[in-house]
Amino acid sequence: MKLYTRTGDEGKTSVIGGRLDKDDTRVVAYGTTDELNSFIGMAITQLEDDIFPDIKNELVKIQHELFDCGGDLAMVKKLENRPYKAKQEIIDFLEERIDEYIKEAPELERFILPGGSVPASTLHVCRTVTRRAERYVARLHREADVFNPIVLKYVNRLSDYFFAIARVVNHRLSVKDVEYERSAFVFRDGKRKN
Repeated sequence: MKLYTRTGDEGKTSVIGGRLDKDDTRVVAYGTTDELNSFIGMAITQLEDDIFPDIKNELVKIQHELFDCGGDLAMVKKLENRPYKAKQEIIDFLEERIDEYIKEAPELERFILPGGSVPASTLHVCRTVTRRAERYVARLHREADVFNPIVLKYVNRLSDYFFAIARVVNHRLSVKDVEYERSAFVFRDGKRKN
């Protein structure tokens, strides 16, 4: 197998159902989910097996789901023999896990700075890359005729998941989150005030 094909040397890339410019919104959207997947892989290597087996298993599951989302995002033409891979249950799972992790971490009243432990810091990077991916996915949702709306909901929920587990990781490692010193009280009972 060759790793290079030379087919992209003119700034185009193959997607499901056609070819696009490499800076097309669709390509940037699934490319950013791929970037996120790499940061998740880094986070997994930083988590100790004996303290974080649940989180590590969930992160591997999410890596597979991001590949599914990337495939759905790469589809410019809806093909009968290729249904969307991302389904509602991946969102339901994230919501269940977020609810559990909010109970585990200390109550939050103010904004916090990204950081604390090394793995929590990497998870905050995952959170912010997820938000960037979400911006491209949202743009694609507005512009594209072919789009799986589950992907947009999923990346929106995924950034909340990374925030929740970053806090749990710090908590399990006995590292305090650093509150933003000029923050007002913006959270009550683990939820943001409206």
